[in-house]
Amino acid sequence: MRQIIALGGGGFSMEPENPLLDSYILNQSKKENPKICFIPTASGDAQNYIDRFYTFFNEQKCIPSHLSLFKPPTRDLEGFILDKDIIYVGGGNTKNLLLLWKEWGLDAILRKAWEQGIILAGISAGAMCWFEEGLTDSFGDGPAPITSLGFLKGSVCPHYDGESYRQNAYRQFITSNGLQAGFAIDDGVAIHFIDRDIHRIISSRPASKAYRVSFDETLREKALPTEYLGALVR
Repeated sequence: MRQIIALGGGGFSMEPENPLLDSYILNQSKKENPKICFIPTASGDAQNYIDRFYTFFNEQKCIPSHLSLFKPPTRDLEGFILDKDIIYVGGGNTKNLLLLWKEWGLDAILRKAWEQGIILAGISAGAMCWFEEGLTDSFGDGPAPITSLGFLKGSVCPHYDGESYRQNAYRQFITSNGLQAGFAIDDGVAIHFIDRDIHRIISSRPASKAYRVSFDETLREKALPTEYLGALVR
């Protein structure tokens, strides 16, 4: 079963006191102590980001690790990745992430991991990388389309409610065919795909949602059914 969990925002890096999304990710593994590996490439392996990952996941029932491409733990990256149960990709610069992954062959390794049933998850750039296209601010002069790995069909825009400029830009690129139809994801929301189909849309915030955005003579933006995880634990 091929699984991807794409976060528009939230998780340990944005809302460390709200564990709902990250706990959901861990719970998708059927193992009692899943091995979860953080890949912080998009942030340039920022140490503070890595530290926040361990601060949260060291307190959970799991075995955390991380993969640095600046200080690789081994030459056998494929063996390192395929030994894990969950891969969690951090946010940052999507363009740099994709370039470095390709240079190291990590894009092909992660596709193999996905095909073998290892859960892939990620936030912002770490969500965008799995789709065919995304709306990124990696280029430094405003949001622009980027071609990603294509594990999932269509385009994606993270931080849809958290960074207001993204909404207008995503709508404009969809309307002009600069981006194909896709998903806009608010902060605190994750779309869980099984194979390439939506399995669930879940949220750590009561009012946050995901949307299907397309253009057919007019721009269409449809709010998708989103489950607030906090309501499930009360």
